[in-house]
Amino acid sequence: MTESAAAPTATSERVDPLRVVVLAGGLTFEREVSLSSGTQVAEELRRAGVDAEVRDADAELLPGLAAAPADALFIALHGATGEDGSLRAVLDLAGVPYVGSPAAACRLAWDKPAAKSVVRTAGGTTPDWVALPHSTFRELGAGAVLDLIVARLGLPLMVKPASGGSALGVQKVGRVEDLPAAMVSCFAYGDTVMVERFVEGTELAISVVDLGDGPQALPAVELAPESGVFDYTARYTPGLTEYHTPARIPDDVAQRAAELAVTVHRELGLADLSRTDAIVDADGAVHFLEVNVSPGLTETSMFPMAVEAAGHDLGELLAALLDRRARSHR
Repeated sequence: MTESAAAPTATSERVDPLRVVVLAGGLTFEREVSLSSGTQVAEELRRAGVDAEVRDADAELLPGLAAAPADALFIALHGATGEDGSLRAVLDLAGVPYVGSPAAACRLAWDKPAAKSVVRTAGGTTPDWVALPHSTFRELGAGAVLDLIVARLGLPLMVKPASGGSALGVQKVGRVEDLPAAMVSCFAYGDTVMVERFVEGTELAISVVDLGDGPQALPAVELAPESGVFDYTARYTPGLTEYHTPARIPDDVAQRAAELAVTVHRELGLADLSRTDAIVDADGAVHFLEVNVSPGLTETSMFPMAVEAAGHDLGELLAALLDRRARSHR
């Protein structure tokens, strides 16, 4: 971590094992990734002495929690169900404690253009962008609107859904003639598309955790995909991306990246854990791309890499976060 932090030991004070429900699955494009994350989380927690059970976010969830309450929940759901704040709002209504950011903060982080606006207002650097719904292209003419976008932002461009995760629908576009197809593909994942100026550089994932002493950044993970673009395939296919932890960047750049991630966490009102994605350009400037309130925890995910690089045990860290939430709910 960028600041000294004691190793997580909260669960050692408990007499009985912490009883935790890990939420995984859901009905989004990211269901399989979520199931993989949930399985990994449960295994890590059990090794840390936690009684962990994996459940799906379906019609059986609330009755099951009412009949057999858990000390706390860990949300390993990706996509809208786990990240747009809706499920967390229901958990709040039910009085069920969970690790992670509150519903309102999740809604803000889920909206990538809105999150970028907040970060820019707070003094952060982020690539210029425009976000438009499908109806705008239909009503005003796709050709005319795309011409304006290219004239304003230039080429190459990154085309991505305005909300969503796992890099689904994300494409780099270097030629004007490829832009319409990229837009059509992107609209398959949501009604609003965000077109962003492409920044050449070193891509980073900076995880943040808060064990009670304020948010602290873990060592940044550098992503080096073979294709040059960290899309869904590069993210989840072992061997297609090289990861370097800590990132191969100068110490002053690493410090600025850590400060950016902590700023994002605080300014968006996030809690417990998050992961900020950023890119470092040739001049050493760190550009904010987006933030994830439910970081992946699969074999190829960056959050576990950062935890290991910080010298912590993943299961113990997650258990400490859960124990803290369970205690605060009593």
